[in-house]
Amino acid sequence: MKKPSRRRETTDRDTMRPEYDFSNGIRGATAKRYASGANVVMIDPELLDVFPDSKSVNEALRALAPFLRKRRPKRRRKSA
Repeated sequence: MKKPSRRRETTDRDTMRPEYDFSNGIRGATAKRYASGANVVMIDPELLDVFPDSKSVNEALRALAPFLRKRRPKRRRKSA
């Protein structure tokens, strides 16, 4: 005797909750901004007192960037 299959049935059922209302939504409203580039960096919780927002992170990186640029070897560009 075969065991019954435990495979889920693939049915199209409406799983949208009634409290979600997208009737006034604009499709693709953030697509242009996202396509231009989005960098998301996760900051460890123990650093949140030092870097509470993106402004503080950018200030610290701008201060550190000149030192890092001096240390790294220059990359040669490939000629076209």
